[in-house]
Amino acid sequence: MYFGRVIVIVIDACGVGALPDAEMYGDAGAATLPHVARAAGGLHLPAMEKLGLGNIVEIQGVPPSRAPQWCCGKMAEKSPGKDSTTGHWEIAGLTLEEPFPTFPNGFPHELVREFEHRASIKTIGNFPASGTEIIQKLGPHHMETGEVILYTSADSVFQLAAHEDVYSPEKLYDICGIARQLLVGQYAVARVIARPFVGSQGNFVRTAGRRDFSLKPPKNTILDLMLANGKETLAIGKVYDLYGERGFSNRIKAANNAEVMNSVIDSVRTDHQHHMIVANCVDFDMLWGHRNDEKGFARGLVEFDFHLQTLLGDLRGDDLLFITADHGCDPTLKTSTDHTREYVPLLVYSHKLRSAVYLGTRETFADIAATIAENFRIKHSLTGKSFLSSIVS
Repeated sequence: MYFGRVIVIVIDACGVGALPDAEMYGDAGAATLPHVARAAGGLHLPAMEKLGLGNIVEIQGVPPSRAPQWCCGKMAEKSPGKDSTTGHWEIAGLTLEEPFPTFPNGFPHELVREFEHRASIKTIGNFPASGTEIIQKLGPHHMETGEVILYTSADSVFQLAAHEDVYSPEKLYDICGIARQLLVGQYAVARVIARPFVGSQGNFVRTAGRRDFSLKPPKNTILDLMLANGKETLAIGKVYDLYGERGFSNRIKAANNAEVMNSVIDSVRTDHQHHMIVANCVDFDMLWGHRNDEKGFARGLVEFDFHLQTLLGDLRGDDLLFITADHGCDPTLKTSTDHTREYVPLLVYSHKLRSAVYLGTRETFADIAATIAENFRIKHSLTGKSFLSSIVS
């Protein structure tokens, strides 16, 4: 075992350029980080610059690294799709043969009726929509009738929104749990998402009470294998939900990027129990990517980089840090608010690194999982190829 602890941070939706098949998904020309940097007139990201972000792709304001220690590259998504569950599962070594089902015309009426019967509720909506827009549009009717707002998107999601004065978050979670049990087989969406909101007509706002009810991975991931081999794992943020609440010894809840990064930093400083820490910075996706807010996205990158600078200084000598993403969500493409099918960055750092290494274009996100497995000497059948020998030689 070369490294005693690994930290994986997923900067949600931070793609670095369209994949060769992006046109099939309507995403030709997408390039989240380069386009955000251009829209901002350049970005100052000294920590990620040090780790080689500018060596992967041209990003205005982030030149190629001249530091003596960095390992970087980019990774292609092997699985079909461009959603968070698919991306996270692949990072953990599980690739999909078929994409999760989507419902661009809403869910079948017979399915909705069965859901309403099981949950003892009525729903309104049932069409693809922006979450912030649909609660403004249907919120007054929901408040008057108690009918739960149901909507989807280009992703494989079944989303339920309810005002906290009508349904408590706990009751909404119960309703979502019923939906999760129902949505199997041909209707097995990747996630059922609870979206509680508050406020009054014209000023409804979603709360931090979001909860994702994901499918459980059909096969073991590196997380399951770590546990099976006596290695403790910690989830920070929404990753716990994305893996179907499986594969982790412990979890820390975090509502936004700042809480996630502060929890990562605190864990790195004080936690001597866990061998693997996995965290997701969701704001890039939820707050800025889906809302076409390139200015907010740029500010978020600067804030993340500030936290990263602190984290780099707190790493132990035997820590190995991975920074990557699960898909893109280019906020400068104003014709869409959906995820974009992109390459994702691969930044790798440890105090043990002896020299700069360019890891090239990896064929799958699963190379991270294979590298972790080799480090901990875990036998596996995960997809992906380890690059451990490239970074420790």
